[in-house]
Amino acid sequence: MKFLKAKWEHLLFVNYEVPPEALQPYVPKGTVIDVYEGRVFLSLVAFMFERTRVLGIRVPFHVRFEEVNLRFYVIPEGEPTKRSVTFIKEIVPRSVRFGVPLIANSLFNENYISLPMSHENGQTHHTYSWTNQVQNSLTCHRTRPLSIPPVASISEFITEHYWGYSKAKMGTLEYRVEHPQWSVCEVDDYQVSVDFAATYGSHFGFLNDIQPFSVLYAEGSDVSVSFPKWLRSQSGPKSQERDFLVR
Repeated sequence: MKFLKAKWEHLLFVNYEVPPEALQPYVPKGTVIDVYEGRVFLSLVAFMFERTRVLGIRVPFHVRFEEVNLRFYVIPEGEPTKRSVTFIKEIVPRSVRFGVPLIANSLFNENYISLPMSHENGQTHHTYSWTNQVQNSLTCHRTRPLSIPPVASISEFITEHYWGYSKAKMGTLEYRVEHPQWSVCEVDDYQVSVDFAATYGSHFGFLNDIQPFSVLYAEGSDVSVSFPKWLRSQSGPKSQERDFLVR
């Protein structure tokens, strides 16, 4: 059984080229930063959870909600084809703080927080917003057609990752995210109104002063997320060959 099944819809990817030293403190043990044509990328990603089920159960008030996360790209040491992500922080609405976020923080050692959030998704217009000390928002109006990104393109690099890694006290956790390849398009008409220092800490305040390298929209699909396991390539607990949960 999968840990989670849902549909992810209306994904916005705001992508920044950053110096590798900005991300090095956040790299999980046993992985290294992945690069695209020598460039290092960090992405602010916003999307909708729809039809969410945890352990096959539809949890009331936790079926449909927004998420905004800040992530970057890694690969396990010695496995360059295993394209993966790791997260700085994930934001979800306060209404779901005792559901998926609580479980993910406990089992996956993720960094979910809950804030007031809202969204607006039309046929070509998409907005996600959240409030901490200030009001933050991502807005885009897309005009280009959707298509499967070309092999080895920057759009494929950003959107096609099927593994996740997170730091834990006893090592690094690994989990799989399964979904078909997404149709995407580049977005030219967008607005990023985000205080990165207020949302993600002063270490990421420099993002307030730079322009995105690109902005992408993906239609999304059904997804499933596996239970976590210990990353095998590093010295973790004796149970590292087994699922993190005994089922």
